[in-house]
Amino acid sequence: MEGFHRQVRKVTKSKGAFTSDIALLKLIYLATRNIEKKWTEPLQNGGITVSQLSIIFGDRVQLDI
Repeated sequence: MEGFHRQVRKVTKSKGAFTSDIALLKLIYLATRNIEKKWTEPLQNGGITVSQLSIIFGDRVQLDI
């Protein structure tokens, strides 16, 4: 998570100001798409994390089983 935040800060830091909130959201969305391409290793304890999130958030977490 910290690495993700660092990479998003790297993208947004180079911009002085944003014309709107939507412009910022679009930039973060595109940065997230690029960051996802670099994720090759599975999360440690990913199954446990997903099961706990499904208990806490219920219908908002979709499990692909």
